[in-house]
Amino acid sequence: MLQIAFIAHDRKKDEMVNFITAYEEAFKDAKLYSTGTTGSRIMEKTNLNIQRFMSGPLGGDQQIGALVAENELDLIIFLRDPLMAQPHEPDITALLRLCDVQGIPVATNIATAELLVKSMMRGDFAWRELVHKYKPE
Repeated sequence: MLQIAFIAHDRKKDEMVNFITAYEEAFKDAKLYSTGTTGSRIMEKTNLNIQRFMSGPLGGDQQIGALVAENELDLIIFLRDPLMAQPHEPDITALLRLCDVQGIPVATNIATAELLVKSMMRGDFAWRELVHKYKPE
């Protein structure tokens, strides 16, 4: 079962909800995580069950980062607002760095999110099983 996290900055939350609603069927069998408000907004508009963490600025990005550090996520859709400074930018940078370390794909805009979700729907994420199986201790 794929494990996927959703994060969206304030001005990107509507875009995230619309995207997840459009691809709801693709996510129905995955274990889903999200930062607080983003997860609430998605659950209001879909039938998806999402384990919610705190809001990003209050530690939610770090909570998702902990899953990344343990290589427990397969994909993150993180719709960032590139035109707005974020008070918790160090947390965001740390999360993205951890994704690079663990080889976890991250979509930071709708175009990349769509490519990754369509790849996921085709079953192209089988390589993640090898990462989990052969992860060095």
